[in-house]
Amino acid sequence: MSFDLVIFGGTGDLAWRKLLPALFQAFRHGSLPVGGRIVGVGRDTLTDEEYRANIKARFDAVEPSKRPNSEEFDRFSANLFYLRMDLSKPEYYLSLAEMLNARNADTVVMYVATAPGLFTTVCEQIAAAGLNGPKTRVVLEKPLGHDLASNRAINETVRRVLTENQVFRIDHYLGKPSVQNLFALRFGNSLFEPLWRREHIANIQITIAEDLGVESRGAFYENTGALRDMVQNHALQLLCAIGMEPPINAHADAIRDEKLKVLRALKPWTAETLQNHVVRGQYSAGTINGQAVPGYKQETGVSAESQTETFVALRCEIANWRWAGVPFYIRTGKRLGARDASIVINFRPAPHAIYQSPAGAANRLVINLQPKDGLELHLYSQGANQRAPAGSKSTQSLAPVQLDLDFDKRFGTERVGAYERLLLDVLAGRLNLFVRSDEQECAWRWVEPILDAWKADTQGPRPYAAGSWGPSASSAMIAKDNFCWAEEN
Repeated sequence: MSFDLVIFGGTGDLAWRKLLPALFQAFRHGSLPVGGRIVGVGRDTLTDEEYRANIKARFDAVEPSKRPNSEEFDRFSANLFYLRMDLSKPEYYLSLAEMLNARNADTVVMYVATAPGLFTTVCEQIAAAGLNGPKTRVVLEKPLGHDLASNRAINETVRRVLTENQVFRIDHYLGKPSVQNLFALRFGNSLFEPLWRREHIANIQITIAEDLGVESRGAFYENTGALRDMVQNHALQLLCAIGMEPPINAHADAIRDEKLKVLRALKPWTAETLQNHVVRGQYSAGTINGQAVPGYKQETGVSAESQTETFVALRCEIANWRWAGVPFYIRTGKRLGARDASIVINFRPAPHAIYQSPAGAANRLVINLQPKDGLELHLYSQGANQRAPAGSKSTQSLAPVQLDLDFDKRFGTERVGAYERLLLDVLAGRLNLFVRSDEQECAWRWVEPILDAWKADTQGPRPYAAGSWGPSASSAMIAKDNFCWAEEN
């Protein structure tokens, strides 16, 4: 299959850090279709050779095992080309059309890795240049809008010039091997399905924690914040994967229909729940791995009066037959105690205790997403070395034990990465791991009352020290239900 992959923003941060390294890995693994051409688009004046040299230099920042040697890069870079474009001017799209039509590849992918404000312009100009034919696929990177209205405006423009099956709204979390294992765990095995409901599950916790700060992205983060950056997309997609009903098959729309049902079933916010079930925070100076780090307001590009949240914790419920009454807790933040992304399924205690167990003993399934990738099943057992007390026939006490499946050890660390998987899916036309427009709009509709409440809130985000696990109000919120966050167990 011949293809042309055009990266708008081909000299930008996402292209350097994620897209081109992922494409190289696909090339190294032999999974990138032969006969492809990758065209980086940018405002800089560069020759093809200068562009290739810039990419080669950037690979020095990639982890050593994923860097190409000289021979590998020479072979890979033969597929790389550069085109200077001003994305606001129609004549540049005509030049792109001439370049693409001369080759007439089987598939044309337009990856829009630009600022969201350019999404509508690029899509409209692609259509005006006649590049929106049936063999064209357009990838839109998050964030897709700043709120519900801007998301709708982008999607309405996109729908005017492209069919839904041509649009790949990317959420790289859905391409992570660990998230693929989550779908496999639920729908490829029958073990947990009878227990995957309100009668057996006490609560579910979704944590996406980073120990890094905003680094050089302060100006971007000032206009985004943790709710838009992580909750509206990544966290809610994980919640859908956990909460959705089994689809009738593995086709894209069957999966996305079930995810949409979850989003529609999320309980709407009220004045009371906005007050009691939402916590926002902002990191102050602290210590990470023994090193002093600045607070958010001291980061480059951040206002000294900033009210932008770097931490969010939420309590929500899915109001349907399976999940009624089960609290789902979502937590995400920067400069937290560790880099960790996980989903914790806390089961209810045994209905009748015939053994002596630790207080609050209950089973727990931990789905580790990063940096570790695997499953932990927390059980209780009689230890092999236990001895019955004198005068008794047997001991009746239980101790915690853990079954730990490390996918990196089981399958190796060289598995397909998120962007590599998703880029290959785009080339193949597989939509399963991409987000449909009605999903996005439903997610924005659910988070928008939180954004509106914060506009009227004069208190602002609660401070928390870098290296902690967020504001104390986050622990207090979950404690109201007599639960605690996983690391506090």
